Amino acid sequence: MNLWIPSSAWVRLGAALVLSAATTVQAAAFPDDVEEAVVLEGGAALVLRKNAVELLDAAGTVRARVAMRGESLDARPGLGLVVDANTERVVPWRIDLARGQLTALPPLPDAGQAVSAACLYRDAQGLSHVFVIGRNGVATQWLLHGGTARAVRTLAVAPDAEGCRVDDRTHRLFVSEAGGVWAHPAQPEGAPRREPVALLQPNGPLKEGGGPVEVLADGSLAVGDPGRGEVLRLVHREGRWRTAGRGVLLPRAGAERLALWHDTTRTRLAVRDASSGHWSLRDLPPDAARATPAATPLPIVTARVQTDPVARFGDAADDPAIWVHATEATRSRVLGTDKKRGLGVYDLQGRELQFLDVGRINNVDLRQDVLLGSERLDLAVATQRDERGLVLFRIAGDGTVSELARLPTGLKDIYGVCLYRSPDGAPEVYVNDKDGRVLHGRIEGPAAHPQLRPLREFRLGSQPEGCVADETQQVVFIGEEKRGVWRVAADGPARPVMVLPVGPWLAADVEGMGLYRTGRANYLVVSSQGNDSYVVLDAAPPHRVRGAFRIGIDPDAAIDGASDTDGLEVSSHGFGPVFARGLLVVQDGRKVLPEAPQNFKYVAWEDVAKALGLP
Repeated sequence: MNLWIPSSAWVRLGAALVLSAATTVQAAAFPDDVEEAVVLEGGAALVLRKNAVELLDAAGTVRARVAMRGESLDARPGLGLVVDANTERVVPWRIDLARGQLTALPPLPDAGQAVSAACLYRDAQGLSHVFVIGRNGVATQWLLHGGTARAVRTLAVAPDAEGCRVDDRTHRLFVSEAGGVWAHPAQPEGAPRREPVALLQPNGPLKEGGGPVEVLADGSLAVGDPGRGEVLRLVHREGRWRTAGRGVLLPRAGAERLALWHDTTRTRLAVRDASSGHWSLRDLPPDAARATPAATPLPIVTARVQTDPVARFGDAADDPAIWVHATEATRSRVLGTDKKRGLGVYDLQGRELQFLDVGRINNVDLRQDVLLGSERLDLAVATQRDERGLVLFRIAGDGTVSELARLPTGLKDIYGVCLYRSPDGAPEVYVNDKDGRVLHGRIEGPAAHPQLRPLREFRLGSQPEGCVADETQQVVFIGEEKRGVWRVAADGPARPVMVLPVGPWLAADVEGMGLYRTGRANYLVVSSQGNDSYVVLDAAPPHRVRGAFRIGIDPDAAIDGASDTDGLEVSSHGFGPVFARGLLVVQDGRKVLPEAPQNFKYVAWEDVAKALGLP
């Protein structure tokens, strides 16, 4: 007979039951009829028996029981999950340990096929997600909020997956299938890719795939190998997964199920034997049982508004610019490029009001009240990739945009652009080429027939794109995608000075940038595309970094975060109650919640200032 010893009793048993990694506890971690288990806070447990889900307290007493034939059990503090094997529906549960209650929440929508596996994930914002993997190998990620489930995205994993687990600290989804174990990004904005963790021999250490997986305290992974009857430990080092030490965490384990077990003195691994159904507790190596301190996460802000998506999927939306209405700031406009079609014009509610089908334009910038010939006007300029030139736009007083002219540049592969208002009020342009060249020119002549007069040309070592001009300091900031941000004088000899290199703050590619300018605070905001963040630094030397932040999900408004950002723009102007201290607009390279073509996100500057402690 197997006796389940509750966690509170382990301390009293003392040294008599101290185990080596190869030793099995004679008393069971759980009764044999427990098929799956997740240990909760304080030694409580959520367990799955043949026909019921039960909540056990630390003494092993059943506090709540729900009749159900289930599978794929998982839990997080306050939340449980099981797949109803009869209906093939995923059912979340609210767990109240203090009252000993399990409360069923509405089932997730029907997957339309048999569910292969399901698991929970709690993101950096503390939001709860569910991954539901169908037999066809397509996983759907759902956001649970306010008693409802919203589809976030789909991703391809593996057909007939045997199980899954998520490491909330590293944001990795682990999927076990016949060919081995794979890791996928769990964060909603993560790029769709997979990484091998443990494959079948000779490509990996496994003799047979489809075994159980469990995330250990230090972030390593316990993987059951049914063919070898062992549990292996995999660690992520130097950019790839490899076996830790000799690789074998638990020999002769025959693991059918794994559960991380916490008691008052240590963390162990509960293992269910595949042949006998008996649960045993196994000691872990000290480093595997010791939680690794998580890196301090960047602060997260949320977008208050998002624009309508562009018309087509793929890499389309790219760069925004902000136009301020002269008398009613709430009627201001956001211009956004669509690299497949042209230029969109949006209001501050994100609605597309106008679209100009001008072809493959990449970057856009604008200046208001510039002097072109004898006429003052609001001017926008965009790079036209197919024509290797510039498209000029006039912006009317009501925000209506019209094409003004097209100007050749002589560049071979035109890319980024920014405008500069010279001291005499005339517009000057900095336009770059993928080969590193930067052309500085002046837009002259009457507005009806403008011309581009080259002033100078200089070169960076590799591909630039984002740039922004600072008229106050008479400098231009230019991003070299793989190296960092440069500052160069707006006129005179071009001697670029590195402002912020790729490193602790910036992760390549360095992309869009904008200037937030007030009388007492002037900041440069840069898109750090390589780690989906945004860096804020002083615009004036010595360019002190004030911090970085990410844009996350607003679950109430159902607005997703932003990632893989190309262009951005920021203004310190007040745009009404929603954006009273200014507006940051960023391109979102991965539109999810639900999945759709790319769009732009509007962030209130006051949220950025609060997150970074800015005045």
